[in-house]
Amino acid sequence: MTPALSCAAPPTPQQVQEAERARAVEIEAQRQAQAQVRAAAAEEERLGRERAAAAVRLRALEATTEARAQVVAELARRRGEAEGRLAARAAELAPFLPLIERLGLFPAETLLAVPMAPEDSVRGLIVLGGMVRELEAEAAKLRAEQAEVDGLQAQIDAELPGLAAAQAAQAQAGQALDAQIAAARDVRRHAEGAAAEAERRAAAAGARAADLRAALVRIEEERRAAEAKARADAEAAGKARREAEAEAARARAEALSRPAGPGLGAPKGVLAAPVAGPVLRGFGEPTESGTTTGMSFQPASAARVVSPCGGRVVYGGVFRSFGLLLIVDCGAGTHFVLSGFERLDVQVGQTVQPGEPVGQMPPWDPRGTAGRPSLYLELRRDGQPVNPAPYLRAKG
Repeated sequence: MTPALSCAAPPTPQQVQEAERARAVEIEAQRQAQAQVRAAAAEEERLGRERAAAAVRLRALEATTEARAQVVAELARRRGEAEGRLAARAAELAPFLPLIERLGLFPAETLLAVPMAPEDSVRGLIVLGGMVRELEAEAAKLRAEQAEVDGLQAQIDAELPGLAAAQAAQAQAGQALDAQIAAARDVRRHAEGAAAEAERRAAAAGARAADLRAALVRIEEERRAAEAKARADAEAAGKARREAEAEAARARAEALSRPAGPGLGAPKGVLAAPVAGPVLRGFGEPTESGTTTGMSFQPASAARVVSPCGGRVVYGGVFRSFGLLLIVDCGAGTHFVLSGFERLDVQVGQTVQPGEPVGQMPPWDPRGTAGRPSLYLELRRDGQPVNPAPYLRAKG
């Protein structure tokens, strides 16, 4: 007992009972808060499945955006080639432009201005006529090249509204998905906060009840001089504490021993690819730095990345030259490693469902000169790289 308590009035049995009742109320509140945490976890799992379904719908929009972007990129390439041909032809005709202009305005004066014999003038006229016809043909080609450039630019201008509309639809779906992710985080954060507050109140109520019980026991022990009974009570309290600590340790060990996921089993091609898009480089292909230990995909601009398996996020952050790196523990010693993100939408320790969105790729402008972003995927079993292709469906 503390000195302040020993100087105060001794607690009555009624006070102890009231403290016990308050402690029971707080314990019940803690139990309800823990039930809310479990309900929030179940709701988060359901929302994870919904986010996975939303990611499938978003992937279709990303495919539309990618198709539009490819058309614009191809038209831009053809326009560049046409502009190059136009510039080359204009450079070839540049030395003849003054003569063409003078002949067009003053044909007779131009011929008379050159002193020569009549037969030379006739021959010059014939040669000049041939040159004029050749120059007219070159001018016609020049106009055709210019018309092709103008036509390609018109096609690009016609495609840009479709590209903008596809990008807007993709962005709208992405914002809706972000709202679902934020809502799930808020529900989990609120439930965990309520559980922590209920646990704190229960602990405080338990401490108050314990203080009153200890004071009343001490008064009774001093009055009866029953030191043996005090030792027995102390041993009983210690045993209960040790049993509670052992039970808590068993609960922690059980939580730690639960598998992160079901594992992958035999390769059956049932897992979803992390993004839709062609494979840039497969497993085991030779490179300048050796053979690859994973796969590289070329996704659409700002594409959402999904988890190939169900499991637990064990790493998410910047890692050396990989940039933003994500590692998902699928269970049974299998891990998926992904890199190339612009942002991550999951946290370390979070459980994800198969196909649930976990991050987003950087945007890409098909009219620009910057290289296209790519997503790197690696599958490891017991720490060794394994070809992930047999585990993934043919189409992402």
